[in-house]
Amino acid sequence: MKLDQILAPIKQDLSEFDRKVKDYVNSDSPLIYQIASHILKKKGKRLRPSLVYLSAGACGEKDKRLTQAALAIELIHTATLLHDDVVDSSPTRRGQPTVNARWNNLVSVLMGDYLIAKAFKIMMETKSQPLLTAMSAATERVSVGELLQVQESFNYDLNEKSYLNIIREKTASLFSVACESGAILSSFEDGSREKFKTYGENFGIAFQIRDDLLDLVGKSEKTGKEPGNDLKEGKITLPLIYSLKKTSAVKRKEMVKILDDGFDQDGFNKVLLFVKEEKGVEYAHCKAEEYGDQALHNLSHLDGSQYKKALADLVRFAVKREK
Repeated sequence: MKLDQILAPIKQDLSEFDRKVKDYVNSDSPLIYQIASHILKKKGKRLRPSLVYLSAGACGEKDKRLTQAALAIELIHTATLLHDDVVDSSPTRRGQPTVNARWNNLVSVLMGDYLIAKAFKIMMETKSQPLLTAMSAATERVSVGELLQVQESFNYDLNEKSYLNIIREKTASLFSVACESGAILSSFEDGSREKFKTYGENFGIAFQIRDDLLDLVGKSEKTGKEPGNDLKEGKITLPLIYSLKKTSAVKRKEMVKILDDGFDQDGFNKVLLFVKEEKGVEYAHCKAEEYGDQALHNLSHLDGSQYKKALADLVRFAVKREK
């Protein structure tokens, strides 16, 4: 099922979101306006805003402040992408030049800071202390995850537990707070807030494991980037972690040498073949499905609705997507 079909129940909500995001990033500063216009040229999947609306819909309420929560989360997410591009020296994102490539690293970092400040200003407008508390904690978690990832760059001894902790903080935290926000603003009781939060966490982990898989086995015409980018940047992900742990000491040493030497296409092909032979791709896919199943279980308390169905379909999309 295509993403647009899954998100059909919140089509009007997302249209309002698209209108509002343009309004909020308009500024008296010509430079900020130029950068914001550049960023908004290519829309992402809008999964985090979608989860805000779908979670609230599954609760049975649609608070007018939902769009503000969705905007704040998306702006924080966009800020992390701007910072990521600087850390990774990425020249493109979503098929167009990154902000750091078109302008420079300083502009990219400062624009990211601006978006985070704007996000918190929007959150203050909701006058919801629970929402502000949850969003502040999630933003801190993202920063911790970013630092952990940098700390563990090129660490071929990284274990699965540490890897999962990185993606739980860096990626899953914003998915989690998106779902929690929908429940907070719907004033839904009986413990559902925690269940939505956990659904988002498990969804986010499944999503990131799949993202890491696509770096190895994805097709560049669909993913928008060349396979092996994460490896070249020193990001050690689950397929490789599993394979290096499972293989012999001799083979492990051989693969680590290829990776350490700044591998070319031939080197990448050898690493990819190694990961496939050691069942690293298969293992990571099973792990993504495992977390996806946990996310589906987190929805079991909900009554049947088009929103619950969309939340379930999003899990299946995250685990099987090709871009």
